[in-house]
Amino acid sequence: MAAFLIILGASILVFISLIHMYWGCGGSWGSKVVLPMKKDSGEYAFVPRKIGTFLVALAILCFAMMLLAQSGYLSFWNPSRYTKWGCMALGGIFFLRAVGDMNYVGFFKKVKETKFSMYDTWLYSPLCLYIALIFVVAFYCY
Repeated sequence: MAAFLIILGASILVFISLIHMYWGCGGSWGSKVVLPMKKDSGEYAFVPRKIGTFLVALAILCFAMMLLAQSGYLSFWNPSRYTKWGCMALGGIFFLRAVGDMNYVGFFKKVKETKFSMYDTWLYSPLCLYIALIFVVAFYCY
């Protein structure tokens, strides 16, 4: 069961990485609901640059590889104490993202009236919580 959950988690991370690459190349599908918006003005809380979007895509792809490496699914990257503790650190990071910044993102956000906040509550934050759990499973099971 743990193997299925880890493969699913890694697949989700690869998919998220590919979406970020698509946005970095100028794609717009889904881009209206992935950035937090200010409540009063309707403006985005921040607008990432293309290079930042590509760096996020690369980082998320590396996260998927670390998860697979720790679980023993990559022949060229063996599990080690670095992958083990990397998984714990990434689990903590994704957990903190799920909890949020207490303002625009996460389960405990204050701004709840925007389209982003609806998606964040029902999709993004639960997904981050799932990914955090998967990294912890990889830490303890492998």
